[in-house]
Amino acid sequence: MSFEVIIVGGSFAGQSAALQLVRARRRVLLVDKKEPRNRFARSSHGFLGQDGEAPAAIMAKAARQLSAYPTVVQVEGEAVAARREDHAFRVRLADGREELGARLILAVGVRDTLPAVEGLEERWGVSVVHCPYCHGYELGGGPIGVLASGPNAVHQATLVPDWGPTTLFTQGVFEPDAEQEALLTERGAAIERTPIVELLGTAPALQAVRLADGRTIELAGLFVAPKTALSSDLGAQLGCAFEDGPTGPFIRVDGRQRTSVPGVLAAGDAASAMTNATLAAASGAMAGFGAHQSLIFGEPAERPSSAAA
Repeated sequence: MSFEVIIVGGSFAGQSAALQLVRARRRVLLVDKKEPRNRFARSSHGFLGQDGEAPAAIMAKAARQLSAYPTVVQVEGEAVAARREDHAFRVRLADGREELGARLILAVGVRDTLPAVEGLEERWGVSVVHCPYCHGYELGGGPIGVLASGPNAVHQATLVPDWGPTTLFTQGVFEPDAEQEALLTERGAAIERTPIVELLGTAPALQAVRLADGRTIELAGLFVAPKTALSSDLGAQLGCAFEDGPTGPFIRVDGRQRTSVPGVLAAGDAASAMTNATLAAASGAMAGFGAHQSLIFGEPAERPSSAAA
């Protein structure tokens, strides 16, 4: 057996999982293609002890700390295939290298597909964001927009007035019902039904948006809910069960981050409908605990049918 645990993905979840395992002196391979979802963000907020630090700096520090443990091998590369082989998992990298591990942790993350609005992509992660808890405070209390992509926009637009005066742009894809409109009014959120066609200002900052009728509305930031897809199909290759989230599918796990496939665990954005650096690190730690204990006690024969189990 080359490794006791192979971890695919080296951002907050993957490195957190690895840390738990190497501290138990287990042989770990961590494979990371260095394309984290948060690479567009200048800083990470709400993460205890690291508030305001750049995500890349946090991960670089974590990698240095992890490398102090002799039982970890960190590899930059992409895992492109995985299959069960007897009581282990064979993982193939893009360069043709193959490795064997008794347990497999998928911390592969997700990739975002943004709405097709001119000027939006170059502001992603700075003035166009998805999480108010991560980025809302940095907008300085200025006017905020919420770009609707579906019914979940009401939830987002009801939250963000705590960070600034809010306007929900329905974009012609969603119309709040009377109850939802009353809730938005109670929260002080305006509703704008004319679509945004362009973001204005010197990117990555945002000054205003231009509407289809030519009007402009000043904004300090714009919240969007991008469509998400897993950054790797390893979970599908292995036969893991999935659940439908509000922005896209994610791998179903139980309370110990175990998937429906014995010996395979998943953590981070790839295994949760709610994405956040703190939650990713916590789920990675749990996946590390779960993998370690399964090496000792074995794998249960059945998996809970729900991620909430």
